[in-house]
Amino acid sequence: MSEDILKSIGRRRFLQFGLLAAASPAFLAACGDSDSSSDATSGNSAAPAATGGSATTAAAPASTAGSATTAAGSATTAAAASSGGGLSEADLAALTAAATKEGKVNLIALPDSWANYKDNLADFKTKYNIAFNVANPDGSSSDEITAVTTLSGQATQPDSVDVSPAFAQKGKDSGLFDTFKPSTWDEIPDVLKDADGQWVAAYYGLVGIGTVTEDVKNPPKTWADLKKPEYKGLVVLNGDPRKSGSALAAVFAAALANGGSFDNAQPGIDYFAELHSNGNLLPTDLSAASLSKGEVSIAIDWTYNMPGPTEQLKTAGKTLATVVPTDGVYAGYYCQAAIKGSPNPNAGKLWVEWLVSDDGAVNYLEGGALPARYAALLKAGKVSDAIKATLPNAEQIAKIAFPTQAQTDAATALVTDQWGPKVAGS
Repeated sequence: MSEDILKSIGRRRFLQFGLLAAASPAFLAACGDSDSSSDATSGNSAAPAATGGSATTAAAPASTAGSATTAAGSATTAAAASSGGGLSEADLAALTAAATKEGKVNLIALPDSWANYKDNLADFKTKYNIAFNVANPDGSSSDEITAVTTLSGQATQPDSVDVSPAFAQKGKDSGLFDTFKPSTWDEIPDVLKDADGQWVAAYYGLVGIGTVTEDVKNPPKTWADLKKPEYKGLVVLNGDPRKSGSALAAVFAAALANGGSFDNAQPGIDYFAELHSNGNLLPTDLSAASLSKGEVSIAIDWTYNMPGPTEQLKTAGKTLATVVPTDGVYAGYYCQAAIKGSPNPNAGKLWVEWLVSDDGAVNYLEGGALPARYAALLKAGKVSDAIKATLPNAEQIAKIAFPTQAQTDAATALVTDQWGPKVAGS
């Protein structure tokens, strides 16, 4: 896999992130445990290559029935919405039958390696015998909304989207989304769903530290640890925070670990300025290739970007251990919505239903993402001990909060202004 492909995934998702999430040091201490409207995410991502630039297609089953089931989908949605809660068992059965008759679902901007969409797509097709087409796998949230509007009335219009909060709001305001409350609606935290049922945030990522244990015998566990002299020349960010969303998120997380807040990202900039001045921070971009070659030993990135390099490193006889620093927990989420009047409206809704089901949520976990229904999965015993070991404890996760768009915009502007002179030397 070429570094260029890895970087192309990063460019796609740099424009795919809107609002960010964080857990403050105050609540961490209490627990006793050591867009702007443009999107942002992974920058020059360390995730392995997705499905290139072409569409990814699974062959349609013979039961395809076109758009004749649109009315059935609308009736199902109306019943769920009028109940005030999630889809009832009877309505879910009706939706499943209608979606199966459609026989296919049009999706967009879902790289295989991103949050384990490869398994979610495959398992969805296996369970429901519904084919999928993923257009423009490396597209941005802007690309997704553009496709919904420009392809309206056409057979290739997306039936569902996976977009940043900023673009989810745009989609809602433009009347593009259909009201849909999945059966697990009541187990999704209020902050991760639209009160009107226009979208749900099925998952989010946490900023993590990945360490090649063959190179570093004492892996860092906190932001404070990364300052230690033993890590000199070993720490790498996933890009430049003026361009890379994952690097920007790391700055915000470090700010929270050092007395900052949603309104004050300055401590994060100062933290990385110190890492740079003491020689711990390398002036290079993260890639799976640089990890596997031993050029990078400690990587800071989204947790859902770690599984790909982990598998690649195994082939090189190395181990990548990932932790979420408990002194500054920071996350970013994505919103899933069904498109109003799309070619396969029932299949679009059923796809959203699948992503917040137990099976879909566990697939997210296995891909390094945290599902919105994490608390419910934990209670049901569906989270493995191995996965728990990589995450903050349940109480910390439950207290993750999200800043306003205005706070995000202000922090972004501050980083853009100060990173060059204080850290990058340009």
